[in-house]
Amino acid sequence: MAYRTVNPYTNEVVKEYPNATSDEIEAALTAGHHLFKQWEKETPESRADQLHEIAALFRQNEDELAKTMVVDMGKLYREAKGEVELCAMIADYFAEHGAALLAPTAIKTRATGKAQLQKHPLGILMMVEPWNFPMYQIMRVFAPNFMVGNPMILKHASNTPGSAVAFENIVKKSSAPNPSLQNLFLSYDQVADIIGDSRVQGVALTGSERGGRSVAKAAGENLKKNTMELGGTDAFVVLDDADIDQVADIAWRARLYNAGQVCTSSKRFIVSANLYDAFLEKLKANFSKVKPGDPMDSQTTLAPMNSKRAKEKLQSQVDEAIQAGAKVYYGNEKIDLPGQFFEPTILTNIDKQNPAYAEEMFGPVAQVYKVNSDQEAIDLANDSDLGLGGIVFSGDPKRGTQVASQIETGMVFVNNFMVSLPELPFGGVKNSGYGREMSSLGLNAFVNEQLIVTADEPNLENLAGGLVATDPE
Repeated sequence: MAYRTVNPYTNEVVKEYPNATSDEIEAALTAGHHLFKQWEKETPESRADQLHEIAALFRQNEDELAKTMVVDMGKLYREAKGEVELCAMIADYFAEHGAALLAPTAIKTRATGKAQLQKHPLGILMMVEPWNFPMYQIMRVFAPNFMVGNPMILKHASNTPGSAVAFENIVKKSSAPNPSLQNLFLSYDQVADIIGDSRVQGVALTGSERGGRSVAKAAGENLKKNTMELGGTDAFVVLDDADIDQVADIAWRARLYNAGQVCTSSKRFIVSANLYDAFLEKLKANFSKVKPGDPMDSQTTLAPMNSKRAKEKLQSQVDEAIQAGAKVYYGNEKIDLPGQFFEPTILTNIDKQNPAYAEEMFGPVAQVYKVNSDQEAIDLANDSDLGLGGIVFSGDPKRGTQVASQIETGMVFVNNFMVSLPELPFGGVKNSGYGREMSSLGLNAFVNEQLIVTADEPNLENLAGGLVATDPE
């Protein structure tokens, strides 16, 4: 696997990086395990100031970090700056709340003595992270597990190595121990070997379904706890009483943010028949206004896709959809710029036999469907092997919430743009993965929830066989 940055706006090869050697991998494992044994003896409170310091360093280096992401994968500069701030917010949140959330909790019990649940670190985590949010995805795992006391080894995407190095350098600039996060340019075979090492006790992956299956298999074979954050074909449901102007203002942004390269992007717009025509007209109008260009330019509103390969894959999917009967309502024209730009495109008339019906289109392509009832909208939204997120719009928030609760995904936002915040759990169901990141759920994803029962004096009657202390009468 070749790690290199190719600027998707200029197509320039910026820098290449050599793969990690076996000696470098062993050194990282040794250093990480040594830190784990040290952290076992410390409290989460002892790390809070270091994590706050990392948050401050992200803010102090905002411009440099944002530019690194722009060059790595082409996102708009203002979106990259927002990602840096989100990283800082996540670090601050877990620095502030992590210790309290990890505090022992008492359990009411019939056992003799006092019972409590203590939370301890497990050991080194193997992180496998994607390119589309090249720093936020790291921070989502790093911040909570830093507070838990799990050192981390990072395998980033092969096309965003600069972002991985920049993140690691921020950690090194802080007073946090260097082995807190160690970036290695690894092949997938090397990842499997690391997962098999006894010093590694967990695996966190965000990426494709194919990558998730491969890494989850290695984790399962080695009985390592793992979380999988995979893709999505998220539905944007518009009920018949929705305010079409409010819907239109959010719909185009929900599809085109980060050039549509978001797992939780709205990809399938499921619209009530009475609003269908108006929705299409307004979505087309907003799509037609975007301005492709230099992602560093504040006037640019459409970024290039992350790579030539990604653009070609998306074009192939659109071509296959059209061949199978889909209609192009807008777009699918070449943008006359050297970068990896894809014109925002709207597809309609997609039936269940069309390959596009079941595929995730990871780029600025919207599929729009017409439905005649709430139940038809729910059934269509659920007719997918993926179940990550979704959006529902209704003039009645209570009705919107009732529909949202019937959609088979890990997250649904009602009358709102989907947001990612440290206090909100992130994750999906079905082939979108399992486990959660961020919030208290993400903080506890890789902890040893150890039961401690302490009696003031030995309970001699029930020592044999671990008998429950109850009266047999």
